[in-house]
Amino acid sequence: MSQTLTGCPVDHRTLQPDGCPVSARAAAFDPFGGAYQLDPAASLRWSRDEEPVFYSPEIGYWVVTRYDDVKAVFRDNILFSPSIALEKITPVSDEATATLAKYDYAMARTLVNEDEPAHMPRRRVLMDPFTPKELVHHEPMVRRLTREYVDRFIDTGRVDLVDEMLWEVPLTVALHFLGVPEEDMDTMREYSIAHTVNTWGRPAPEQQVAVAEAVGKFWQYAGQVLEKMRQDPSGHGWMPYGIRMQQELPDVVTDSYLHSMMMAGIVAAHETTANASANAFRLLLENRSVWEELCADPSLISGAVEECLRHSGSVAAWRRLVTADTTIGGVEIPAGSKLLIVTSSANRDDRHFEGADDFDIRRENSSDHLTFGFGGHQCLGKNLARMEMQIFLEELTSRLPHLELVPDQEFTYLPNTSFRGPDHVWVQWDPAENPERRDPALLGRRHPVTIGEPSKAAVSRTVTVDAITPAAEGVVRVTLSDPSGRPLPRWTPGSHIDVDLDEVSRQYSLCGDPNDLSVYEIAVLEESESRGGSRYVHRTLQAGDTLTLRGPRNHFRLDADADRYIFVAGGIGITPIVAMADHAKATGKDYEIHYCGRDVTTMALLERLGTDHGDRLVVHASAAGNRLDIPALLADPVAGTQIYSCGPERLLAALEEATAHWPEDSLHVEHFTSNLTTLDPANEHAFEVELRDSGLTVTVAADQTVLDALRASNIDIQSDCEEGLCGSCEVPVLDGEVDHRDVVLTKTERAQNKSMMTCCSRACGSKLTLAL
Repeated sequence: MSQTLTGCPVDHRTLQPDGCPVSARAAAFDPFGGAYQLDPAASLRWSRDEEPVFYSPEIGYWVVTRYDDVKAVFRDNILFSPSIALEKITPVSDEATATLAKYDYAMARTLVNEDEPAHMPRRRVLMDPFTPKELVHHEPMVRRLTREYVDRFIDTGRVDLVDEMLWEVPLTVALHFLGVPEEDMDTMREYSIAHTVNTWGRPAPEQQVAVAEAVGKFWQYAGQVLEKMRQDPSGHGWMPYGIRMQQELPDVVTDSYLHSMMMAGIVAAHETTANASANAFRLLLENRSVWEELCADPSLISGAVEECLRHSGSVAAWRRLVTADTTIGGVEIPAGSKLLIVTSSANRDDRHFEGADDFDIRRENSSDHLTFGFGGHQCLGKNLARMEMQIFLEELTSRLPHLELVPDQEFTYLPNTSFRGPDHVWVQWDPAENPERRDPALLGRRHPVTIGEPSKAAVSRTVTVDAITPAAEGVVRVTLSDPSGRPLPRWTPGSHIDVDLDEVSRQYSLCGDPNDLSVYEIAVLEESESRGGSRYVHRTLQAGDTLTLRGPRNHFRLDADADRYIFVAGGIGITPIVAMADHAKATGKDYEIHYCGRDVTTMALLERLGTDHGDRLVVHASAAGNRLDIPALLADPVAGTQIYSCGPERLLAALEEATAHWPEDSLHVEHFTSNLTTLDPANEHAFEVELRDSGLTVTVAADQTVLDALRASNIDIQSDCEEGLCGSCEVPVLDGEVDHRDVVLTKTERAQNKSMMTCCSRACGSKLTLAL
């Protein structure tokens, strides 16, 4: 292998004969080959495990495959320039170049490949049509188009979903969104394919002129439509909006920029969504049990879309140019190098996604995927794509739940490095079994669309109530299992689940055996002032009923490195303590349990604790006159001891006071409730939040949470309780003092000022800077 022939960045003349730095697998890597085209992530598993950054002489690029490395490249748009993102990966022949020139082809920088400082001012000016408040206006149009296309084939029994729906609906939505008239569908399809092949593919020499001809016509068409819009830019759509912004900011939004964005926007808004949808239907129909779950419970659709985007997204890779010598994943990369950052591989990295190759629509961190990119160049149209995919799935799971893939079909893909979706997805069904023939009313039912990243509240599962048994006076023990007998998700001591009960959602700590995943166990006290949850469990819920739950999640983790534990429980607060005490016993740690209650008859799980923990358990029943003397218990700090408590606020406050002289963070507590109240603008102040990775600054009004302000600005943030209890909406803080109002972070974590809960916490001053 010679340096001249391969373009290898290492001078082979200085190496020993057997010292080539390019491994055999790296040398054999071919992104245009069958394995990568069929499944890029699977084809690069060897790289993620053995050589996460390698040089590919085949294409002359460094290839980056692990999640953390890919995200780090996205985060730094200066060191890793996007300028080559649309560069032709295969050199174009002189004849093809001349053909493009014939059409005055002059594709300039777009939001995808523009460097700073020009990029971010344009992005800020042009992003408003992509915000949730604007996208909601497109939902009726997407629903109408989807219904019309499905109506065309609903009674046929066999169809290619790509040809009959998944290509043309996203194209029509893209044209609507951009403000382009609905016409020339076949021509637009030809143009879109040609643009992909021209930029990211490897057309044969004899194909290059034909591809260039189509791209040139695409360029001319985009210019002609743009000129029509200039005659009256008052209409709907992103391009008319851009023309209006150009009138206000001509130096920011230029003529050439609008022309380039017109052409690039059609492809970006159309092809990636079409491919993502085709990938999703193939994946779901290949995983039949998951498809059936969606048919039975449409609330799972938004989470399923996110997991489809992670597991089999339509964007396989992006490209970046290294502007200075640097190191990625421990590998030195010289300035001027080109990077292929394989997002599809990053999305299947076991170091970030547990069991990454598994398809799990309830995966809590699915939306961490990098299919939409990250940071300042994250896809503006991500939420339009999410909306379309949700509506496609809702329509077909409700109208054709008996849909199945045609057996033995071969899935083929347009050869290119970066975008991926099957050319055809053939499906079949028995029209006589169409449920709307029996129940026409289903055509009028609609499930709400999630515009933006789904909250953790959307990641739910159905469980069956196996048994409800008394656990103490006023307390019942509820045993839950998966209806199909599958194992439930793993959990650790201190974990809780969120359970939907009638019209409310409540958090309950798991109190069973973490090693027995056939069931979950919770204990529920009937509160005298119940808001509906505990009353429903005690008076309405019965064995055999089904419930919806989310989790488990753990923000009350046991410190495995502690030498000794003191567990203090008040009333029903014993539930998370039980599993903690069991773990301490199993691992041979020193521990003691102090269980406080009104009377032994009201103390849940007492017999079990006595049997399993003997004299480690000390019962403090106020009716018997043996209240816990907290100051005496905690008078002398003991090195290596950690204190864990759950119970009423007065107990937790007393513990906090009694441990004031203990080492920082010796006390760990879990609260039953939040003290948050509705924001009062008279007592709050507005402030700014700078998003370092996105290059945006967002204003948070006095009557607005940070979470709401970020979502309104098209920034994805997960959440669940939105009361400062669960920790779902935590984000990293880079600068500015936080007014912490949650009950999740410890004193030390608050003092470190490195994170905040966006659902409730605010800025002490005028500005916060977040790593978003």
